[in-house]
Amino acid sequence: MADENDKKAAAGNGNGTQPTLNVLAQYVKDLSFESPGAPNSLRGRDKAPGIAINVNVNANPLSEKQFDVNLSLTAKATVDKDVLFNVELVYGGVFNIDGFPQEHMLPILFIECPRLLFPFARQIIADATRNGGFPPLMLDPIDFAQMFQQKLAEDQAAAKVQVS
Repeated sequence: MADENDKKAAAGNGNGTQPTLNVLAQYVKDLSFESPGAPNSLRGRDKAPGIAINVNVNANPLSEKQFDVNLSLTAKATVDKDVLFNVELVYGGVFNIDGFPQEHMLPILFIECPRLLFPFARQIIADATRNGGFPPLMLDPIDFAQMFQQKLAEDQAAAKVQVS
């Protein structure tokens, strides 16, 4: 009896199939590295540069079960008013998502999918900065759940302003 209940619990959504999230493809959609002050920007400095990092996630349906998720990363290193480097990356993935309740789709697309893409994008950024003559820029892990919650809060606040 308990064995049968365990099987039903493991089946998840009750129809005998497990929800699935598969990466079908990963790709570099756009990559740009600029070092406008080279070779002068490559010389040693007394202070560390300021580095501004921007992260964005977009998702678009390709079919009922397939989605294109793009992780956009930009990093700009400056000392005083001089730009040492500027790197921009749009890294995408095509995901097959099946068997999840509709209310879980946005968190999957905007938290789990970019979480799977991030290590690869991080390595591309590190390689680009290293190949540009700088120490590799190793981005810290990103809390995509917090980013998603913040975006939801901003959207709700914007909706309240429009209604008022």
